[in-house]
Amino acid sequence: MINDTLIPSVAVVTDIRTDTPDVKTFRVVTQDGKKPFDHKPGQCAMLSIPGVGEAMFSITSSPTVKEYLEFSIKKCGCLTSWLHMIEPGQEICIRGPYGNSFPVDTDFVDKDLLFVAGGIGLAPLRSVINYCRANRENYRHIDVVYGARSMDDLVDYQEIISEWQKEEDMNVYLTIDRPQEGWNGHVGFVPNYVTELGFDKTRTVIICGPPIMIKFTLAGLTTLGFEKSQIYTTMEMRMKCGVGKCGRCNIGNKYVCHDGPVFRLDQLSELPDEY
Repeated sequence: MINDTLIPSVAVVTDIRTDTPDVKTFRVVTQDGKKPFDHKPGQCAMLSIPGVGEAMFSITSSPTVKEYLEFSIKKCGCLTSWLHMIEPGQEICIRGPYGNSFPVDTDFVDKDLLFVAGGIGLAPLRSVINYCRANRENYRHIDVVYGARSMDDLVDYQEIISEWQKEEDMNVYLTIDRPQEGWNGHVGFVPNYVTELGFDKTRTVIICGPPIMIKFTLAGLTTLGFEKSQIYTTMEMRMKCGVGKCGRCNIGNKYVCHDGPVFRLDQLSELPDEY
């Protein structure tokens, strides 16, 4: 492939997995069956269908996977509706990677990690979690708190129960918003569950989900004694062109595509309230 992130290249969708009623995971390779490009946990790529549109999506597969890229995409607009209608073998266009990454090889090393996600917010964190699992000797204890509206809306549920929950020195706490027949796990909202679990303040926190979930989770973490410098999030939803040209991701003196999308909370606290 041409090593230029501004130029789309043709790729092939080789596998499509239905995760929830409105989320599918797409496996993408080049036309000759190779991984389109290397990436780091937290980076994004632009996917497009000519004549339909293009949009930025988090890469959900771990960089340790050398055969393909994966994207978990929620059906919520014109392009995503088209993507949800395609079948394996369909050609699309891809360019990237874009943005910075989570500091998995620096700040996260030898730390206890707490991942907090809501709904499709697990997608950007899956790459990070699986990278840490693949390099387990570099990290201490891993906790994952993940919630969704219902059991049917839990993304990557089969991977969670068959792999993550069986991982040594790793705990996964699942919750859904309301009681549901067939669900024997925790019921309640993610922010309340995080506070209820009462994690000690030594952990490094990585959080992603709906803004209202993040807002109340941060309030709970502050109550537990966490500092803003311990908490990381990603703002890939604000990325548009990915190269700092359109200006639509500008917040204060930052461009999300150039300076992010991964930020620490203390960095975000210095920006205008619009984020």
